[in-house]
Amino acid sequence: MTSELERIKILEGKIGQVVDHVHKLTAENEKLKQQIKELRADKKESDENARKVARLDDELKKFEGEREALKGRIEAIIGQIDQLGL
Repeated sequence: MTSELERIKILEGKIGQVVDHVHKLTAENEKLKQQIKELRADKKESDENARKVARLDDELKKFEGEREALKGRIEAIIGQIDQLGL
């Protein structure tokens, strides 16, 4: 009988260890879920920033083109004034 009681105590101890391990895994799982949520939010923000950067880059190229066109026109006007001898 003593042997059976010892086995039950050992089994209780093992069950306690399993329960503790399950609690730890559950807490870790919740922490990982929160990290995933935060990473998804960060990714969404990064994607939005990348779209903004691309849009701003397009605008910059457009403005640079306009600036070069204006520079050419100003140089042409200066050339015409120089031809007048003023």
